[in-house]
Amino acid sequence: MRKKRVMVIGPTNCGKTTLVNALNDYDGPLRKTQDIIYGKNTIDVPGSYIENTWMYKHIIAAAQDASHVLVLVDQSRCVSKYPPGFAKSFRCPVIGVITKTDLMPENEELCIKELKRIGVQPPYYTVSLTNREGAEALKERLFANQEVKGD
Repeated sequence: MRKKRVMVIGPTNCGKTTLVNALNDYDGPLRKTQDIIYGKNTIDVPGSYIENTWMYKHIIAAAQDASHVLVLVDQSRCVSKYPPGFAKSFRCPVIGVITKTDLMPENEELCIKELKRIGVQPPYYTVSLTNREGAEALKERLFANQEVKGD
């Protein structure tokens, strides 16, 4: 049986790769690419996949290997990039994550409205990876009861 990984999706520059590195316990340099990257614990989906509707089928197909899907919205620039109800496309649990919470805290309510519009149910996780705030609570939710059965 293949190991299920956490899929991380979101628009360009919303903090996906930084969050993926934290979830994989990787502390090296950021590696940006236009390809889906399968990490130790994650599936990192480039922002261009969510920004181009014709790529949705690839996201949904890759999600078959996911234990969870993390839908990221950036609190520093909360804009609509997802279609309404997009979270319903996935068979695994979908978790809403608000990133960059140390920037523009006044946008938190807008981000919550965006997650609801996408179809993501609460609770939502807020993270700021500049000070590691919220990352441990998210990791606990994702990996607390996970057994590794091999790759």
